Amino acid sequence: MTPVKRNRLIGLALAFAIFAVDQLVKWYVSGPLQLRQRGLIELIPFFDLRWTENYGVSMGMFEATSMEMRWVLVLVTAAIAGVVTIWMLREKLIGDILGLSLILGGALGNIKDRYELGYVIDYADLHFGDFRPFFIFNLADAAITIGVVIILARAFFVSEKDDTSAKGKPSQAVPTGTEN
Repeated sequence: MTPVKRNRLIGLALAFAIFAVDQLVKWYVSGPLQLRQRGLIELIPFFDLRWTENYGVSMGMFEATSMEMRWVLVLVTAAIAGVVTIWMLREKLIGDILGLSLILGGALGNIKDRYELGYVIDYADLHFGDFRPFFIFNLADAAITIGVVIILARAFFVSEKDDTSAKGKPSQAVPTGTEN
C-alpha cells in the first residue's frame, strides 16, 4: 500500500471514529443520563451538560422553521460533506487529510441527528461564570472547529507541498521574458 493510500485510509477511519464517538455520546446524554428530562447536569465550575436542540447550523444560524427548511439543511450539509470527502480523497499529506477527516466525521454526526430528529443535540456548556466563549456545542461541532483550524493553519503556515516534479528531476525553469 502506498503512503498516500494509507493516509487516506487513516483519514476515513478517523472520520468514522469521530462519527461513532459523537453518536455514542449523544445516545448516552439523551438515554442513560436523561439530560433532556433533567435539562442541566453541573459537572465542574466551568463545564456543564445542558440539553439543547439546535434547529439551525453553526451557532444556530439558518434555523429550520419548517419541514422543508429541515430537509434543505440536510441536503446542503450533506452536499458540503460530499465536497469535503472528495477533497480529502484527493489530498496526499496526512496533516490536510486529518483536518478534513475531523470536519467530515463531525458533519456526518450532525447530519444524522438532523435527518433523524429534525435538530442537532447539543450538550457541552463551557462557561466562566456568566461568560460563555462558545454556544452550547457537541463533540461533532468541536471536531469540525478543530478540523477547520487545522486546515486554515496549514494553509497559512505550512509550506510543505508534494512536488513530484522535483523528486529526482531537475527543475525546469519557466522563461519570464526578462533574460538578455
